[in-house]
Parts: sequence; structure tokens; C-alpha cells
Amino acid sequence: MYDAIIIGAGMSGLAAGIRLAHFDQKVCILERHTTIGGLNSFYRIKGRSYDVGLHAVTNYLSSRAPKRGPMVRLLRQLRIQWEELSLSPQIGSTIAFPGVRLDFTNDFELFQSQVARQFPRQKDNLRRLLAELIDYDDLGRVGNETSAREVVGRIIDDPLLVEMIFCPLLYYGGARERDMEWGQFSVMFRSIFLEGFARPLKGVRLILKNLVRKFKVLGGELRLRAGVDRIVAREGRADRVVLEDGSEIEGRRILSSAGWHETMRLCRQPEPEGTPGERLSFIESISVLDADPKQLGHDRTIVFFNDSETFSYEKPAGLVDLRSGVICSPNNFAYEEPLGEGVVRITALANYDRWSELDERAYRLEKLRCYDQSVASAVRFMPDFRRHVVDVDMFTPTTIHRFTGHDRGAVYGAPKKRYDGRTHLENLYVCGTDQGMVGIIGSIISGITIANAYCLRQ
Repeated sequence: MYDAIIIGAGMSGLAAGIRLAHFDQKVCILERHTTIGGLNSFYRIKGRSYDVGLHAVTNYLSSRAPKRGPMVRLLRQLRIQWEELSLSPQIGSTIAFPGVRLDFTNDFELFQSQVARQFPRQKDNLRRLLAELIDYDDLGRVGNETSAREVVGRIIDDPLLVEMIFCPLLYYGGARERDMEWGQFSVMFRSIFLEGFARPLKGVRLILKNLVRKFKVLGGELRLRAGVDRIVAREGRADRVVLEDGSEIEGRRILSSAGWHETMRLCRQPEPEGTPGERLSFIESISVLDADPKQLGHDRTIVFFNDSETFSYEKPAGLVDLRSGVICSPNNFAYEEPLGEGVVRITALANYDRWSELDERAYRLEKLRCYDQSVASAVRFMPDFRRHVVDVDMFTPTTIHRFTGHDRGAVYGAPKKRYDGRTHLENLYVCGTDQGMVGIIGSIISGITIANAYCLRQ
């Protein structure tokens, strides 16, 4: 009998486990795969390590605020020292639309000045938007589910600026097509524009290594290759979990980071009629270069690009939509030492159904074709690096589904978030992306929040 069983060894599951183990609870984390991290993991191929999911750690500036902010809360609740994260800030990022570019760094004044220069009539409206943002501590209250486009459209009356603001927020946290909840918008705006980007020199591996080490030192149990087949309920409570190998484990409480719909499936709960069906997913191409991108004239950390005045954030009809995307250059953070080989990562919206229909041969061919097309799309907004490529890799929505179990390769989970983390069973809770916080810092905070609310206070 465990005090808590946690399904999934991603960021939120590990954070919840550490928090509970600090208070001498007997905790077991179950992970169906051979490695940890979930949507924010890493892998090795041909002698090189690649991050999955991590473009940048958000909420960087909150580390300088001694009393507030997700980063400060994370460090305090998990008893981690700031230095352990080894974060280096971004050099600078850009939102690029036809004829208009908005640069931003971790100093919000630059973004404000860019808006004032490109959209002078919107200077005061941007200040009004800031005043309306929901604070992190207010998540889950009335008003969170209001359409963000509806709120922003009432304040910012230039349609192009609205599209440019939504582009990075949707790409880094949009679970639904075209729009997001006002609460999610507030979270993403604060984490990207007000607090900013950073990255450890060694990528997501360093963060995961620190979390696992702390969890195990505190006596936590981590089981890999331990997929959950179902959650057995009795009298309105989760009684036990049955693993895929048939073994059973009992726990007083169960926290699931598998996703809302995935967790309901483990409970054998039918999906209600009218449930939003879209599950947004992506492809990502990774190019290893024989030169640092800065040597090729590219010093941008991240470029969010769109080739028209209207930003179309929706599942494409074909395999991929290359009208917009994200260009990430991991080299372009202010490290104290060089990263090493040059890397360019290009992300674009993709259609899980189209990829899953391909046979093995067609799948390989389409990966090659989409790699070439994604690079051709990106070099419209950055220097052409194709002559410097020495190695490539690419993952697709089916890759994401295979290694995370998320329906249809959904990166940001279900469109509807469950801010209170509750389910139909009184001792089963969800944490992670579907609870309402996305990204590395958001996922960690989600695990901490749910652990505190339901496993420590009761």
C-alpha cells in the first residue's frame, strides 16, 4: 500500500513525487516507457543526444523576484537551488510576419518599445492588456474559460498585432484550434513575454537528472516499463491500478499525468458526446550543422514565423502546414561556454490522422520530403543553412503518440483544462498539461499544486 501512486514520470509526475516524498509519504511513480520525461525527454541516435519538447525553459525572470512567480515557487517547494538548474538566458527572439517583425528578450521593455514603434496606436492598449491578465494564483476561478481572442480583441484593435501576439502563445501552449482560454493566455503571456526564456547548457537531461536524483534520495520508488492497463474503482474511489503485466498496486491516492482523456480511458469511462475532437500535433525537424548559427548570421534564439497577415492555427488537411512555424536555435542562449555543434530545430503543425495512415515505406519517404519542405519554409525567415547540414532527424505526430501515449500525438493535451485536477473518483487527480499548466515549469508547478492540494492538506 502506497500513500500515492503517480502515473507517468514526466515533469509533473516527478515534481509531485518529490513534494510528497519530502513529507515521508511512500510514493511510487509508474512509467510505461524505458525512459523518463514524457513530452520533455531526450534520446540518442548515431552518438548524438537530442531534446524532445524543450525549446526553452520559460518563466526565467521570476527567479529574480524573491516572493512571487512560478520559478521561485518551484525552487522553494522542491528545495532546489537556483544554481542546480544552470539556466542561461536567451539572446533574443522574434515574431516574424510579412513586413513586420517584433523582437523580444527577457526584458519586457524591448517588446513594449517594438509594439510602440510598429503599432503606435496600440501602445496604451498593450498596457491595458497587461492590467487584465489573470495572475497565476487566480487560475481556476470564474472567467478563465472565456475566449482569449474575445478578450484581446476588445483591447487590441489592430488585427495584425493580435495575430502576432497569439502566434508564440498558441505554438507554445495552444491545445485548441485558433483560440485558447483566457486563463491559458494569461499564463503563456506572462511566462513568455514578462518572464522569458532560458536553457540549461546540457538541455532537458540536466533538469530530469536533478529531479530523479532528488526523488530517489528521498526514498521514492520509480518503476520503468510499468505501464498501467486500468484503474479499478470501488464505491467512488480508485481502489488500485492494474499494470499491463497483470500485477496490481494499491494506493491511498492516485495522481495521473497521462492526460484527462487517457486517464478516463484507464478508468473505462466513456468519452461524453460533444467532447471537442481536435488534438493538435506537430512535426519537428532537427538539423545538425558544422557551424554555429551565429557564424551564418543567425543570432535569434527562437523565431515564430507566419507568411501572411492571418495566423492559421489549426489541424492541417494534409500531413503538415508550413505556412507558419517555430525556428529554435539552441546555440543562441547566453552560455558561459559554447554549446558545440550547431543545431536548428523547426516545428510546424501536422495532422496525426494523415501520418498514421502511411505504411512504413511511405512514412519514411514523407519524413524525408517534409524535412526538406520544413527547412525550405524556415530559410525564408533566417539565413540559409542547408550547405552546413551534417546530420538530421525528425519526429512526427505518430512518434509523439508512440512515446507518450497521448491521443493523436496531442502535445498540449485536451482543449478543456481541469484547473482543480479533480475527477469523478474522490482520490484520483490529474496533473500536468491537462490540469492547465504547460511547458517544463508549468508542468512542474502543476505536479506541486495537485500534490499540495490533495495529498498533503487532507
